[in-house]
Amino acid sequence: MNKSKVLIIDDELDYCLIMKSYFETKGYEVFLGYTRKDCPRLLKEKNPDILLLDNNLPDGRGWELVDPIIKDHPSLKIYLISAYHQTEPFTTS
Repeated sequence: MNKSKVLIIDDELDYCLIMKSYFETKGYEVFLGYTRKDCPRLLKEKNPDILLLDNNLPDGRGWELVDPIIKDHPSLKIYLISAYHQTEPFTTS
């Protein structure tokens, strides 16, 4: 039986490694990329079932890749992920 495949595109190495470890314990085969440029190449090479795509990549916005990805990989499940880094202290009113 073939394992389902997950591709994670995110520039945060620690996040990628944590997610890779998690999905591997669930039986998935996991591939990692760290830039927008990595995404099309890895999609073609690895043909994943699931894509976790960061929006804030060092070379551009991940969401801008979604339309072409859907066109070329219509059955791919895409999850857009992102973290927001608070630069000021959090306060409540």
